[in-house]
Amino acid sequence: MRAFQISAEEAKVTSDVVTGTFFVNSIPAYVLFDSGANRSFVSIKFVHHPSFVLEKLPVPLEVEVADSKSFRVFDIYRNCKLTINNEDYVVDLIPMVWGSLIHEIYESWGQSFLAYVIDAEKTVKCLEDVPIVRDFPDVFPDDLPGIPSDRDVEFRIDLIPGAKPIAKAPYRLAPSELQELMTQLQDLLDKGFIRPSISPWGAPVLFVKKKDGSFRMCIDYRELNKLTVKNKYPLPRIDDLFDQLQGASWFSKIDLRSGYHQIKVREEDIPKTAFRTRYGHYEFLVMSFGLTNAPAAFMDLMNRVCRPMLDRSVIVFIDDILVYSKNEGDHACHLREILETLRREKLYAKFSKCAFWLHEVQFLGHVINADGILVDPSKIQAVANWSLPKNPTDVRSFLGLAGYYRRFIQDFAKIVSSLTKLTRKDVKFVWGDDQEKAFQELKSKLTQAPVLTLPDGPDDFVVYSDASYLGLGCVLMQRGKVIAYASRQLKTHEINYPIHDLELAAVVFALKIWRHYLYGVKCTIYTDHKSLKYFFTQKDLNMRQRRWLELLKDYDCEILYHPGKANVVADALSRKEEYEPIKTEALKEENWKRDRIKGQAHNLDEDSRGLKTRWGRVWIPPTCPFKSALLEEAHKSKYSIHPGATKMYRDLRVNYWWPGMKRDVVKHVSKCLTCMQVKAEH
Repeated sequence: MRAFQISAEEAKVTSDVVTGTFFVNSIPAYVLFDSGANRSFVSIKFVHHPSFVLEKLPVPLEVEVADSKSFRVFDIYRNCKLTINNEDYVVDLIPMVWGSLIHEIYESWGQSFLAYVIDAEKTVKCLEDVPIVRDFPDVFPDDLPGIPSDRDVEFRIDLIPGAKPIAKAPYRLAPSELQELMTQLQDLLDKGFIRPSISPWGAPVLFVKKKDGSFRMCIDYRELNKLTVKNKYPLPRIDDLFDQLQGASWFSKIDLRSGYHQIKVREEDIPKTAFRTRYGHYEFLVMSFGLTNAPAAFMDLMNRVCRPMLDRSVIVFIDDILVYSKNEGDHACHLREILETLRREKLYAKFSKCAFWLHEVQFLGHVINADGILVDPSKIQAVANWSLPKNPTDVRSFLGLAGYYRRFIQDFAKIVSSLTKLTRKDVKFVWGDDQEKAFQELKSKLTQAPVLTLPDGPDDFVVYSDASYLGLGCVLMQRGKVIAYASRQLKTHEINYPIHDLELAAVVFALKIWRHYLYGVKCTIYTDHKSLKYFFTQKDLNMRQRRWLELLKDYDCEILYHPGKANVVADALSRKEEYEPIKTEALKEENWKRDRIKGQAHNLDEDSRGLKTRWGRVWIPPTCPFKSALLEEAHKSKYSIHPGATKMYRDLRVNYWWPGMKRDVVKHVSKCLTCMQVKAEH
């Protein structure tokens, strides 16, 4: 890792950094922020206050500064409180014996949380200062002007045959909730959104506390929803929306103000929206939250309103609008076009929740920029802080949140297989070592999830597939960059498949799940099962293979064996980064000193990072316990896909060396059960 130092005087005259005085653990501090950093440092002179809690790092950090000097860092101050504009953020600070500022370490992946905060603070919050937007103040009112105008879409509540009105008694509310109820009822009456009712229907009211501490009034429409004919209008798939953003580098996000209240309820359906309170019986004239068909109705409206711009300069998910463009000039035209449309349709947005003229934007739980898509750090923080599940419900909740980002996680299905078993009714809930390992591994992978590239045209798609008796996995790539990961566990009947059919099932799975990318275009599929290369010319096929052959003929695909020399996945996904934690552990001072004492380390050099090397390659101590982990990673990682001994040795010797290395590699590969089953020789 490389750290770059800058003095307080240099920072004041440098336009590339943001500096200011803020509070760290309630102590004033001069702070420098940089969006390229993913480590936060603090002067050791600053952290003598008792409010800073020092912890040991599990593995020392090797730090190289700009003048090529390197040294080790052993400590970290966890959960420090950074205060910016009365908002508190938790950061980890590493103490350094230099300068008066925070410094940065640059790595190949990741974002600084501090940089994310500053980007949010720098967003212009005054409408008059935003180009194009300042010409549309009527689109961003402080509140909705009243009952919405007539539209092509009205909210309907069609009931199943034989349905009869249901009225439930009001829930008991706390005194503070009763006061809030009275206030919100009066506000809705003043706006004309509700009116007194004599309907035979009646749903109870409850309150939910929002993040800012205020209360949201919710109507419990569960009984009405059970009797409602469901509107099957489709909501768009999130990944389909993101596919439209290829090549975009300018973004603006528009959030409609109380979007549901901008659609009228059909006159004959108004009585069905009735709700009962201690202060009276009321019914909605506008669409209310909690009604089962509300998302579908609003999606219908937005698709009609934005149809000329959809997938050209705008994507929409219910009441969230994202405007995207390839350059600044186009973005000005696209932004004006959508704002003129909202003005014409009398749809109103909430300016404080909008963001304009961005190179990076948060949208639908993801962060999007010109490089691709990555997970939203704020959402992943919830996964990282998730407490240990105590029952099947807790496991389902965790898997539900983590599963939203499964396209970022290679072998997601295999990782969670032991957790999924706990959600079955016929399985007793026992949290063991396998579940704990899967739980921690999934949290770790999510917090280190890669940036996924958006597809760039229909050409040059490559699929890498693999199968085992734990599940199916595949990677979609384009010109050496990862587009998506996909995986699933085996179905009950698939467990009995021979290995040939299981590997073919992985190919079929990839073609089905990425049909929207691969259908009608030429693509290449790599598999580590050599006989699949001849699948299209085989004469004797069983019934299952014949059925799959018909599906494969619909695609212009070529199936190739994945020998060691074709292992481009390892290069594309950076084998160096994958092995870096193992390298760091292996080179602990006590390890190499122990082996030097034993006389097994001779003529070793030391590079600028303080790492022991021989012939320019990192030296792994023979007795180091992490050598086996390195061999396992080099052979069974999806970045390697079970290479033979020769290929695996050539890959490892580029960066590593230890006595008897080739012998150890051959021995490791010879014990691989998968290789023995599917390969004639290593």
